[in-house]
Amino acid sequence: MRERIPVVVQGRRTRRSRAARALWTGAELAVTLGAVLLLLVVHQLWWTNRQAQHAARDQVGRLERQWDARPPAPGGPAPEDGRTGGARAAQSAPPTGPPGRAGSRTPAPPEDLAYAVLRIPRIGLTAPIAQGVGKAAVLNRGYVGHYPHSAQPGRAGNAALAGHRNTHGEPFRHLDRLRPGDTVLVDTAEARYTYAVRRTLPRTTPGDGTVLAAVPYSSVHPAYRLTAPGAYLTLTTCTPEYTSTYRLVVWAVLRSAQSR
Repeated sequence: MRERIPVVVQGRRTRRSRAARALWTGAELAVTLGAVLLLLVVHQLWWTNRQAQHAARDQVGRLERQWDARPPAPGGPAPEDGRTGGARAAQSAPPTGPPGRAGSRTPAPPEDLAYAVLRIPRIGLTAPIAQGVGKAAVLNRGYVGHYPHSAQPGRAGNAALAGHRNTHGEPFRHLDRLRPGDTVLVDTAEARYTYAVRRTLPRTTPGDGTVLAAVPYSSVHPAYRLTAPGAYLTLTTCTPEYTSTYRLVVWAVLRSAQSR
């Protein structure tokens, strides 16, 4: 009896094995991509904050040590009792002139240099202020940036500041929690300037540049405006959180200036 040699059909099995390998490879790629994306999110939301907040705290400490190391100004502590002779008289104006004057004898700080400290008690914020609003040199370091063409803190006009709301230290994370009357402090080498929050513009477009005007107002939302010349402070950040679609704006007015 003649034996028949079985015929093994391998084509279908080969196709199945190739499909399985392709599926396995795709799954591995998906897992790898997911891990990479997760690491990027952790880096953006956690690591950049940790780095920037540490750098910002360090810079605030440096500024305060520099200011404390300066020799006392004329009219400073009296030898016999250690009290400041001229401090009470200086409550209303810094040594470079009263806030109401348009000019300032203090030259503008160098670009990207931290030169002041912003403190907002309601949201627990203490952050250095640097000249300029560049991301790499200023904002991504956890600093608050001063718009170069705006007034300096304590001067007549509008001192405008910007800061990140999320990532890179996120100094303005809770800026939306400020209410009218809240205190905002700006410390410089010459004086402490105390501002009171006047009004908040919850949302406007990035192109609404008039919020930085000397007498600030919104060209997009005309009902939001300040009407008289004064010494103002404007704080700006992105909104909603984790986007840069719109801008949140807080306006404050100068209440007092105390010389160091």
